[in-house]
Amino acid sequence: MRPILQVALDFTSLEEAFRVAEAAVNGGADWLEIGTPLIKSVGISAVKTIAKRFPKITIVADMKTVDTGYLEARMAVIHGARVVTVLGLASDRTIKEAADAAHEYNAKLMVDLMLVRDLRKRAEEVVALGADYVLLHIGKDVQKDGLTPLTLLREIANAVDVPVAVAGGLSALTAPMAVKAGAKIVVIGSAISSAPDPETATRKIREALDSAI
Repeated sequence: MRPILQVALDFTSLEEAFRVAEAAVNGGADWLEIGTPLIKSVGISAVKTIAKRFPKITIVADMKTVDTGYLEARMAVIHGARVVTVLGLASDRTIKEAADAAHEYNAKLMVDLMLVRDLRKRAEEVVALGADYVLLHIGKDVQKDGLTPLTLLREIANAVDVPVAVAGGLSALTAPMAVKAGAKIVVIGSAISSAPDPETATRKIREALDSAI
């Protein structure tokens, strides 16, 4: 399976999101993530607007849902998301209901394991609850302490039978390491969005990922 390159649009402005999204798609991105800051700033309409602009690209709505799982997942998918996220810290019922809503609309559920203490146990549990993907994620604030998602990636990838995504400060240098450790989906944020030339940055990461197969 060719690694999926998911580009996170963690902006507060639709104009900036469009600029980087266009460059990322031209550079070889497979999925576009409507980041939580953009959803909070612009509203759920950001999902619909970007989905219409890029109809051939899978749109991920990074809702980071922790309650009202069915309602929030349904809201995202009816606006054009094909993948929606819920936090692994949420209750089992919330995760199950988010999965039900996503699947009802032929979309997928990704469970974000950020801040989960027992990663392997929770990964196995959320898959049983209906997760289509699990995300091993080191958040932006915690990255400042030098933590990396690569340490436990292989263990999680071996523990579940769904594709594992990975996010947290990855670059053209570290993204191939993630693929070799078992990641099927690599989420890139600032290495593309903050680059002087996001299209070239995306293309370099795309090439690096493909070379790791």
